[in-house]
Amino acid sequence: MLKIGIFGAGHLGKFHLNNWKEINDAEIVGFFDPNDENAKDIIDKYKIRRFTDPESLMDEVDAVDIIAPTIHHFSLCEMALKKGKHVFVEKPLANSMDEARELIKLAKESNLKFQVGHVERFNPAYLALKGYELNPMFIEVHRIAEFNPRGTDVSVILDLMIHDIDIILNLVKSNVSYISANGVAVMSDTPDIANVRIEFDNGCVANLTSSRISLKKMRKIRLFQKDAYIGIDFLEKKTEIIRLNQKDNKSDFSFEIDTNSGKKTIGISNPPIEQTNAIKMELEAFKNAIVHNTETPVTIIDGFRAMEVAHQILEKINDRQN
Repeated sequence: MLKIGIFGAGHLGKFHLNNWKEINDAEIVGFFDPNDENAKDIIDKYKIRRFTDPESLMDEVDAVDIIAPTIHHFSLCEMALKKGKHVFVEKPLANSMDEARELIKLAKESNLKFQVGHVERFNPAYLALKGYELNPMFIEVHRIAEFNPRGTDVSVILDLMIHDIDIILNLVKSNVSYISANGVAVMSDTPDIANVRIEFDNGCVANLTSSRISLKKMRKIRLFQKDAYIGIDFLEKKTEIIRLNQKDNKSDFSFEIDTNSGKKTIGISNPPIEQTNAIKMELEAFKNAIVHNTETPVTIIDGFRAMEVAHQILEKINDRQN
């Protein structure tokens, strides 16, 4: 039985608690949260033991799940690694690049499992593309949300856009060559809306727009590659593939069009979407990596790369404003 300690019992922390309770061979030993109101809610609802300092909780567990505010990620991860505990930490990995580099060093020395909570990797709309050959050369992203003061301890880049940065880096097997960005702080002290262009060595270009001051929600990625278009709706959990038919292409629907180079057959397919719980899947994957001694699906290096690009974007925005 894997013993788990929860660090942070706020809005997202409660989702993690609910899911850990449903995962086999995992036991929640207790939680740490300095907020008395949050703590009372957890004790009343879940009957889970509250620890009043993080060190005492870490001493009683095998692994930690850190859902605390970003400013506390480094200190909690550092303490856990030095105590020999496996680490799951919500994105972003840390509050600064120096902190992130130190965590990579500690994780490498410790030989412990370390997973970063980029939950969109487990979104069923994204998982539906498993087995498809993806080689995008142009990517368009829109992630917009209604304003919520809860997420404003970091910029919209580190709050929302970093999800898409991770997905793009996972898709495009090439190094970033150039970044341009612009952002505006509207409701908080950091950018609340931003538009970014990322260019890669292989020629791929990604345009990303993120906003947390919209009146509607949207989480879509559109991929364009030779002979194909792929649309992923992370919010509605839908995936669409449109491409020139191949002999082995089994489309749900197809039709012919006339082009300058003759007739072309367009095939449209909607891969089946499994109604899965993304948070539960990522936590189960973390547990399985520990139990079976395998690599975590979102490694500390993955978390570092996404954070590195996010901070380069923030630097570009700051340069424009100064």
